Amino acid sequence: MATRVIPPRILRKLRYNTATKPLNSTHPFPLSPTLSSPTILDQKPPSSTILRPAVDPSALNFHDVEKLFSYVPTSKLLRSTTVLYATGVESMVDLGMWIMRSKFMEVEGARDIILATIRGSFYDHFCAGEDAISASKSIGSLNDAGIRGMLVYGVEDAHDNDGCDRNLKGFLHTIDVSKSLPPSSVSFEIVKITAICPMKLLERMSDLLRWEQQDPSFILPWKQESFPIFSESSPLYHTRKRPEPLTSEEENDLELANKRLFELCQKCVQANIPLLVDAEHTEVQPAIDYFTYSSAIMHNKVENPIVFGTMQTYLKDAKERLLLVTNAADKMGIPMGFKLVRGAYMSMERRVASSLGYASPIHDTIHDTHKCFNDCSTFMLEKIANGPGGVVLATHNIESGKLAAAKAHELGIGKVNHKLEFAQLYGMSEALSFGLSNAGFQVSKYMPFGPIETVMPYLLRRAEENRGMLAASGFDRQLMRQELGRRLKTAIF
Repeated sequence: MATRVIPPRILRKLRYNTATKPLNSTHPFPLSPTLSSPTILDQKPPSSTILRPAVDPSALNFHDVEKLFSYVPTSKLLRSTTVLYATGVESMVDLGMWIMRSKFMEVEGARDIILATIRGSFYDHFCAGEDAISASKSIGSLNDAGIRGMLVYGVEDAHDNDGCDRNLKGFLHTIDVSKSLPPSSVSFEIVKITAICPMKLLERMSDLLRWEQQDPSFILPWKQESFPIFSESSPLYHTRKRPEPLTSEEENDLELANKRLFELCQKCVQANIPLLVDAEHTEVQPAIDYFTYSSAIMHNKVENPIVFGTMQTYLKDAKERLLLVTNAADKMGIPMGFKLVRGAYMSMERRVASSLGYASPIHDTIHDTHKCFNDCSTFMLEKIANGPGGVVLATHNIESGKLAAAKAHELGIGKVNHKLEFAQLYGMSEALSFGLSNAGFQVSKYMPFGPIETVMPYLLRRAEENRGMLAASGFDRQLMRQELGRRLKTAIF
C-alpha cells in the first residue's frame, strides 16, 4: 500500500484547533480527493517544510518565492501576473470601465464577446465563481494552502422589498453551502445591509440618526438598543434640516429589514460561522452601524462574537468611534468584533463633502490613513489579547501586515487563541496572504461570487475605487515574475 501523505490543510487544522468560533463545530471533515499528476510547469512546488511554528513573525518572509507561492499552479501564476499588469495601467482600467458602461453592452454580439473576455480574465481573477457551489471549490483550493475564505454573495444595493427578499435567499443559501465545507474553511459570511434593506430607507434612517445626534431630545420610537454611532468629530453635514419621522410604510419596511438580518444572524449561529457586516459610504453608514450594533447586542452572548462590524480607518473619526463602541460594549458585557479596513469610497466621499461646502471626512494624507489603521489595529490587538472579542485586519499594505504580525507575536495572540484574522481581496496581495499564512497566522480571502452580470457593479466599483492600489501592485507582480522565472529554469534545466 502506498504511503498516505497527510494534506497540509489537515495539519493546519490541528494547529488551529482553538480557532475562533462561537459554538462547537459538528460537521464531518471530508477527505481530499486524489489528484492526477499535472505537467511539470503546472505543478505546485513542494513546500520546503510541512510543520511550521504556531506563530512566528520572523517567518514573514517575502524573499523565498518558491515557498511563498508553493501552492499556486503555474497557469494561475501566469494569469495573475497578466491581469495585475493590465490593472496596473490606469489607462487600461479607464478603457475597460468605459467599455463596460458603453452602448456596446447593449449590442448582443458585442456584449457576448465583452463578457467572455472579462470572464476569462478579470472575473476569474477577482471573483470566486458564478454561484455558491463553484465558489466553494475555490475555497477548497485555498484551504489546501491553509487559507480560509469569506464568502461574499456579489449583489449590490436593493431598492425595494422584493429585491431585498431575493438577496436574503442568496445570503441564506451561501450559509447552507458553507456548512457543507470542511470546518473552519469559511471564516465569515459577509452581508451588505444595502442588499437586505432598501437604500432609500437607509438614507432616511441615517438622516434621523444624525439629527438625534445633534438634538438628543429628538425621539426615534423605532430605535432599539445600540452602541454609539457617532463621535464628536463625525460628519453630520448630509442632514441639513430636521427630517420627518418614518412613515407607517417605512416603519413596516424597517421591521422587514430587522427580520431579514435576524434570520441571517440566527442561521450563522446555527452554522457556527460569524457574520461580518460590510461598510459603505457615510451617507448610509449610520443606519448600517445601527443595524450592526443592535444585532451584536442581541446575538453576541459568548466570548467570541457572532456579529462583526466594519470600521473604515480612512475616516478621520474612525479611532474615536472605535473607542466609543468598544467602551460601551465592555460596559454592557457584549463581546464585539471588528473588521478594520482603510476604505473604498474615497473619491465619492470627497466629492459629496465638497459639493456641500465641507472638508472631506477622509484623512488629509495617506500617511495619516496608515497611522489610523495601524493605531486601531494595535488597540484591537491589545483588547482581544486581554479579553473577549475579535478583529479582522483587512489590509493589502505590507508594512501594516508586518507591524500587526509583530504586535500579535508580542502579545501572544495565535498561541493561545485565534481571535485575529488577516484578510485580503481575492486575487490581490497574494504575497502578503501567503507570507502571513506561512508565518502561522489565520488568513482569509474576501471572495465575491455570482453571475458575471450580477457581479459587474462590484467589478466596476473595485476598479474605480482601487485603481491606485492596483497600480501599486508591483510588489506582487515582481515576486510572481521571479517565481515564474525560477519554475521555467527548473523545467528546462
